Amino acid sequence: MTVVPETSSPIASVKETTASFALSSSLVQNVPPEPSRAAVIVYGAGQETIVQVVAEVLGKPWTTESSLSAVAGRCGNAVVTGILADDLARSLEGCDKSDWILINSHCVDDGSFPEEALTDCCHYEFLYSLRSPFFRRDLTRFLSLILGQARPHEDLKTKNRTNFISTTFPDVHAALPNLDILSVGSDAVEIRVDLLKDPSPQEASSPVPSLRYVGRQLMLLRQHTELPIIFTTRCTKENGKFPMDDPQLFYRYLRRAIQWGVEYIDVELWLPEDIRRRLAADKGNSIIMSAFHDFSGTWRWTSPEAPRIYAESAQYADIVKMIAMVNTIEANYELEYFRSTIRKTHGAYPLLSAVNMGQMGQLSRALNTVFSPITHPLLPMIAAPGQLTAAEINEALHIMGSLPKKDLYAVGSFRSTPQSMFMEKCFNELSLPHTLTSIDRGPSGSVERVITQPSFGGASVHPPISVAGGASASVPAVSEAARAIGMVDTIVAARGALVGENATWKGIRATLTRDYVPSAYRGRAAIILASSESEASAAVFALRSLGVGAIYTVGFRANGPLADGLEPFTSIQSVKLVEQPFVIVSALPPEKSLLVQPLLRHYRTSGRASPPSTRGKVYLDLTRGERTGDPVGVAERAGWTAYGIEDVNAWTTVETLRLLVGQNVPFDFVRMASGRVF
Repeated sequence: MTVVPETSSPIASVKETTASFALSSSLVQNVPPEPSRAAVIVYGAGQETIVQVVAEVLGKPWTTESSLSAVAGRCGNAVVTGILADDLARSLEGCDKSDWILINSHCVDDGSFPEEALTDCCHYEFLYSLRSPFFRRDLTRFLSLILGQARPHEDLKTKNRTNFISTTFPDVHAALPNLDILSVGSDAVEIRVDLLKDPSPQEASSPVPSLRYVGRQLMLLRQHTELPIIFTTRCTKENGKFPMDDPQLFYRYLRRAIQWGVEYIDVELWLPEDIRRRLAADKGNSIIMSAFHDFSGTWRWTSPEAPRIYAESAQYADIVKMIAMVNTIEANYELEYFRSTIRKTHGAYPLLSAVNMGQMGQLSRALNTVFSPITHPLLPMIAAPGQLTAAEINEALHIMGSLPKKDLYAVGSFRSTPQSMFMEKCFNELSLPHTLTSIDRGPSGSVERVITQPSFGGASVHPPISVAGGASASVPAVSEAARAIGMVDTIVAARGALVGENATWKGIRATLTRDYVPSAYRGRAAIILASSESEASAAVFALRSLGVGAIYTVGFRANGPLADGLEPFTSIQSVKLVEQPFVIVSALPPEKSLLVQPLLRHYRTSGRASPPSTRGKVYLDLTRGERTGDPVGVAERAGWTAYGIEDVNAWTTVETLRLLVGQNVPFDFVRMASGRVF
C-alpha cells in the first residue's frame, strides 16, 4: 500500500491554539466536526484522479486499494481511500458498510451513467464533468453537506422568512443565463424534475425524464448556484407530470437525490408510509419536506382533516408543506388561525409552510414565512396558480405594514463603502421600500448622531468601529463575534434594539471554504500578515472558527481578545520553524502588499511543490486598493489556491444584506451586478 501524503503538512503540534482559545458555546459550533468514518471513493477505470482531488478538498492524504478489508482498522478516517468499481462488489462480501462512507464517483464526459447496482452499493454518488470550471467547488459543496460540515438549513431556520424559486424549464441550460437574477430574494432553488424533458430518442415518449438526464441536470444546476436545491417529483394529481401508478418510481428518484447530496427532498404525503419512512431513515444530512396539495377548491383549514394532515406529515418530515386551492379571501384568515393553532399545539418543529393557491389566496403567500414559493417574470411558466414574485410579496408586506421603510446608512468615505451602490440595486430589484444614504465618517461622534435618529434602520460601517474605542458606547449590544474580533462593521436595528455585528469574518470564512471543506483547515498552520491587530482580527476569528492549529503573525503583535495562541514571526529562523503552512492571509496595506511575495515563493520551494492541478494550500489577499506587485498572481503561479478581496467583499455584502434587511442575494449575483465597484 502506498500512501500519498497531504499536499501540505504544517507542524500543528507546535502550538494547539484551538485548545487554548476559549470559544463561547454558541460560536464553537462553527468549528467543523471530523468525519467519524473513512471516505472510500469508488471510481471507474481511468478515473483515479478523482481520488486525489477528493483528498485535496478534504485536506487528507490518499491511497488506492483493491479491497476494503485492506483498509479496515489501518487508515481510519485519516486517509481517503480509492477503490476501482470492478473491485467493490467482492470487497463488500463479509464487510460492514457502516465502517465507511462509500461514494461512487462517475465522470459523465463520455456520456455514460453509473450502473444502478453499483449506485445501490454506495451511500452517496457524485457525478462530475472535468470540462466544467466549477467542478472543484461542486465537489466541495457535495462533500461538505454529506459530511455534515455545511448545514444550510440551520442558518435558514433563523431567518424571519424564507422563499424559494421554482425552475420550470424543461432544460436547466435555459435557466443559466438568468439564474443569478432569478435567484435574488430566494433562499433555495427548486428543480421540478417532473417538468424536465429528456431529449434522447428512447425517452421521447416517456412522461418521466431518465435518471441519467436528471442527474446531469442537477449537476449543472448545482454548479451554477450556491443556493440549496429542492428536489421535487410532482405527481399528476398535484399539478405535476409523474404518474401515480408506481410509487416505487418516486422512491427511486428521491432516494437517488439523497445520494446525490441534495439539500431538500420534496416527498408527497400520498406516497405509502413505508416509502416515506425509508426516505426519512436514509436522508443523511438532507432535509425532508412533506408536501400536501389540494386542488379541489373545497378544502377548509378549519376542518378536522387539516390538523390530521399536519400530524401525519410531521412523522417523517423536517418541514411540513400544505397548499390548497381557495375561492374566498376568508380562507386566508382561516389559514392564519390554523397556523397559530399548530404553533401552540406542536411548537416550532417541524416547520410549517402553508399557502393558498389562486388569486384569492395570494394574501397567504405574503403572510407565510417558511419557504414561500415564488416566481419570476423570466420564468417560462408559474409553478402553481397565484404565485407571486419576491418583489410583489415585499410590496404587499409594505402595504400591510409588515415591512416598514428603513433609513439605512453606509458610513465611511465612498472609497471605503463600495457596497452602497450595489445595495441600492438590490433594493430596487426586490421592491424594498428602504433608502440608503452614504455619509462620511467625519469627526468623532458622527456615528452617534446617525444611529440616534428616530428612523434609523441600520448601517454598514467601513472602516469598522473598534469595540474598545467607541462602538460599545454607541451601540448598546454587541454580538459575541464582534466582541471577540473587537470590531463592528454592521449595526443592526431589530425590534427596537441596536446590535453591533461583524459580517467580514463570515465573508472570509465563506471564501476559504469554496474549494476546501471546513475540516480541511483543522489543526493546520496559518500565517497572517498585517500592520495592526485590528486589520487581522476578522481573519484570525474566521480561521479559529475553522479549527486551525498554530497561527503565526507577521508585522504585528496581538494583545486583544484573540491574542492567546498567536505566535509572532520575529526572524528568518521563525519562518524556518514552519515546514508548510496550509493558509497564508495578507491584510497588509497596498503600499506593503509586495512583502508577502517572498513568503509565497519560499513555501513553494521549501514545502511540497504542488502544480495547479494538485493545489493543497490557500492564499487569501485582503489588501484593499491598488497593490504593489501582484501577490495573487505570484500565489497562483506558485501553486496556491488564491482569492482576492473581491470575493470576500461579495460574501460580506451577502451577509450584510441578510443582517440589515433579512433578504438573501446570491453571491454570484453580487459578483455579477457589482461590476468594478468591488
